[in-house]
Amino acid sequence: MFFGCSSLNEIYLSNFNTNNVTNMSGMFEGCSSLKELNLSNFNTNNITDMSYMFSGCSSLKELNPSNFNTDNVTNMIGMFYGCSSLKELNLSNLNTNNEIDMTSMFYGCSDELKLKIKSQYKNIQEMAFYDYNSDDNFEDDNSDDDN
Repeated sequence: MFFGCSSLNEIYLSNFNTNNVTNMSGMFEGCSSLKELNLSNFNTNNITDMSYMFSGCSSLKELNPSNFNTDNVTNMIGMFYGCSSLKELNLSNLNTNNEIDMTSMFYGCSDELKLKIKSQYKNIQEMAFYDYNSDDNFEDDNSDDDN
């Protein structure tokens, strides 16, 4: 949708209706000047593909996908590929119960990226965190765990 909008530096999507969307692959891919993105109203209940969704958003410093429902997602390949300016990412609500391909999900991200993720999902590290070299940047979030 916004693929390759390399001059776009901000976008307001507060009234953007995503209720019937199933594929967000490459939605913001190549938006290299995008610095801010508020996705708090995104409905991701029906999404199956989030591959390369933010790939190449190299100026994006802040992103909060904590409200994303990933229950139906099966593809997250390169989702944050090349997001080299991201400093913090809250993935505490990430549901990886499905077979999800997360190959190179964080490839090209800064080693300083702080990830908030549930400890039971750290086993995805080898696939999703290829080229992400810091185990010290994980923050466990098991606050609402029922397991």
